[in-house]
Amino acid sequence: MSATEPRLKRERKCSREIFERAEKILVGGVNSPVRAFRSVGGEPLIIQRGSGAHLYDADGNELLDYVCSWGAMILGHANPAISAAIADQAQNGTSFGVTTELEVELATLITQAIPFIEKIRFVSSGTEATMSAVRLARGVTKRDFIVKFEGCYHGHADSFLSQAGSGLATMGIAECPGVPQALAALTLNVPYNDLPSVERVFAENKDKIAAVIVEPIAANMGVVSPSMDFLKGLRQISQHNGALLIVDEVITGFRLRYGSVQDMLGIVADLTTLGKIIGGGVPVAAYGGRAELMNHVAPLGPVYQAGTLAGNPLAMRAGIAALKQLTKPGLYDEMAQLAQRLVLGLRSELEEAGIPAQINAIGSLSTVFFTAEPVRNYGDAKRSDTKRYARFFREMLDRGIFLAPSQFEAVFVSAVHTSADIARTLAAARESLQAIAADSGVKS
Repeated sequence: MSATEPRLKRERKCSREIFERAEKILVGGVNSPVRAFRSVGGEPLIIQRGSGAHLYDADGNELLDYVCSWGAMILGHANPAISAAIADQAQNGTSFGVTTELEVELATLITQAIPFIEKIRFVSSGTEATMSAVRLARGVTKRDFIVKFEGCYHGHADSFLSQAGSGLATMGIAECPGVPQALAALTLNVPYNDLPSVERVFAENKDKIAAVIVEPIAANMGVVSPSMDFLKGLRQISQHNGALLIVDEVITGFRLRYGSVQDMLGIVADLTTLGKIIGGGVPVAAYGGRAELMNHVAPLGPVYQAGTLAGNPLAMRAGIAALKQLTKPGLYDEMAQLAQRLVLGLRSELEEAGIPAQINAIGSLSTVFFTAEPVRNYGDAKRSDTKRYARFFREMLDRGIFLAPSQFEAVFVSAVHTSADIARTLAAARESLQAIAADSGVKS
């Protein structure tokens, strides 16, 4: 098949029929808003199966996947060791509602990889993890306010749905109905990479701020790296003011290296949240930190948090199988090298097509922003041409390349992507960008 031929050859009749049924019974036809493709247009995907770096829709079309279940599938779809572990555990039971040794085993792997997490609590989603970490910070400090950064997304708990990135940015929702104003007022939003603004809100709210929560490398406004000394500054400001620093590594944990990115960025959080990769594609998340803080969580302390399916044995087996494979020598370097080839190739194709864009990248994470100016925070990201991104998304999808259906998300290169995959992606990008350039952005 030549690079000029669209790879989605089969008409999507089955997918269309399934989505029509979904719209009648699921809200918007989906169980997470970005899956509706509202910001990029076209028909939402209905996926039947996945294998390695590929997805197959209900009509049998093959897609090269760079969404990777929003980063969770670092080892690809249907990883043999993970699938075998889940199948084996299913024979022994899927949920008990009491502790298993599997929970201890996964917790040990995580705390060995991230030694400053002395104690950990498993939950079932990243939202649960961040929500619980904030509750713990408020309980420990006896303060109510939190500081978060515009465009950073920490899940859909009430405290976070103000000036959030990811889903809210994708849907164009500025404020979320249903969040009480009194609660929203307890969240202080400042621009990412802006230490003076952080210092100002602490000065204006002396002895009221329980915690600062931050993505160490933002990935929910698109990928935005911290400026020099930004994170170290947050560490110093929070300590000086008696507040806790919560580092949200739901995306970055085990993504760029085996363990936390905090080591490479020169900081240590009071509390850290994890998710996605630690579950091997099964719903798992966690929060943890110093024992003196975690001991405030029930049953040892008064800060209550619980979950029927927390520490679910299927999830624990999947997570253990995933983390054991991530210790393979050179795995992270190989992913980073492939991602760099992709980024350099995309920059070249964008320049050749004469289309202004920025590509922010670190390790196996990247985002193409269709803007001429550098992107250092959410304000910069919002200046991107989202209509052009939508056109690029559709052109790439027509050629069998599945990118995030949102300008404000990341491209994830996994351990199962290959050099041939990168070459195929760049060939598709060349054709897609040439088509966009030929239309001069009119047909978007």
